Amino acid sequence: MFQRFALAAVLAATLPLSAAHAQRPAPAQGPMTDGYLCCNMRSYGKQISDINYDEQGMSIVAVGTRARITGYDFRWVDLDVGGRPQRLKNDYSRDLPSIPFGQRYVVAEDPKIKLAGYPEKTRAAIAAMKVTPGMTREQVLMALGYPISSENPKLDAPVWRYWLDTWAEYQVVFGTAGVVDKVVADPAVLTRVSLP
Repeated sequence: MFQRFALAAVLAATLPLSAAHAQRPAPAQGPMTDGYLCCNMRSYGKQISDINYDEQGMSIVAVGTRARITGYDFRWVDLDVGGRPQRLKNDYSRDLPSIPFGQRYVVAEDPKIKLAGYPEKTRAAIAAMKVTPGMTREQVLMALGYPISSENPKLDAPVWRYWLDTWAEYQVVFGTAGVVDKVVADPAVLTRVSLP
């Protein structure tokens, strides 16, 4: 009798999990874009987050690095970046479906071609993952990556909000000409994200 109750309890516990798993939709599949990384991103080793925090132990994957989308898995886009596997996680841009989210980061044209034609100060800022007055939106994207869409739904907005880490916000303010007017942040953060 006890064995029947034990078996019934095991079945009751596993059936809801199996049913939930069976109802989970398949991840969206899309083009396996082969191109280049749009912008500087920070990697935790084999993982990149859309918020692009600057935390201890992270390494920079430079704008223009060869990149290829190899798969989509709900909030993840699987990549080959510079010959190494990376998982790009959509932590804070969940209003974007997986395919357009992934295509933001892997672009067909090599950004280094445009980068080579920029003024020396702009190139230095992008290489350092910093912003300097006079940079265009495209140049800011190359330097810092995309601002998370949950806080920046429109890329033509006059202010882009970024986060250096969980507690350190900074804002890139664009003037009427569409170029960076200033960066607003606490002084300690400003020295890490802005090139005067």
